[in-house]
Amino acid sequence: MKFAFIINPYSAKKNYQPFLESLSKKVENPLYIVSRSLEDTDDFIRRVWNDVDIFVAVGGDGTISVVAQKLINTNKILAVFPAGSGNGFSNETNFNKNISRLLEKIEEKKFREIDTFMVNEHFSINVSGTGFDGKVVKEFEKTDRGFKNYIKVSIQTFFKYKPIKIKFLEENYKQYNGKYLMLNIANTRQFGNNAYIAPMASKSDGLVDLVLVKKFPLTYSPFFAFRMFTKRLKDDDYVTYLPVSEIEFKVNTKTWHIDGEFKKIKSPIHIKVLPKSLRILV
Repeated sequence: MKFAFIINPYSAKKNYQPFLESLSKKVENPLYIVSRSLEDTDDFIRRVWNDVDIFVAVGGDGTISVVAQKLINTNKILAVFPAGSGNGFSNETNFNKNISRLLEKIEEKKFREIDTFMVNEHFSINVSGTGFDGKVVKEFEKTDRGFKNYIKVSIQTFFKYKPIKIKFLEENYKQYNGKYLMLNIANTRQFGNNAYIAPMASKSDGLVDLVLVKKFPLTYSPFFAFRMFTKRLKDDDYVTYLPVSEIEFKVNTKTWHIDGEFKKIKSPIHIKVLPKSLRILV
């Protein structure tokens, strides 16, 4: 199978040269692009489409999502070399920074089909959301990124953030109308950095987990963090899980993150799962 690499030069603190050097030692004349825009990525994929079977996204969840969107409902296969700040999707799909192992996987040519989903017109593969974490991502993008900055921004945002108001449009979900700290749509289990917001989520069951989190008192925050990092979050007084294939609601904010990338999205919001729409290397 022929393969090509799409490298986001802004990921991994803009330090992609070591990756290229390692790749060039293992693959003669590798096919790749250092993509500096969405247009670069689009043009490259279009140009090599007929000659490439596997596209390898080198970057974080946002980069992976951009590449994956071009491959859905086709026979092309997505692979990942993680180079982001959280690497949630690559953690959930067993990709790591071992180039040799990645090339072995490519040689083995095995893949599986997984779900993806839409938030209005925005494509997502991992976890997207609004409310507190959408605001955190917006502020986080103003920093140099990194896990420490993410925690710092999260703490600063928590104390001053006002809950969002959510109104579901379908009768059987109206009981969940109310104020929430955040709402997340989880196709996989984690945001990134092994923070498991939806420990029971599956990327191949035709569903996403809608995670509703009420604003909790400061005394609860250590328990929330402990449970999130140990895969123990579950339904309780502050957290509600709703597995859905499609749902609509209104929310009084436009601040979202799609796979960790800040976006402005107007209500009403329509969530729809695209079952088994993406082939991914295993």
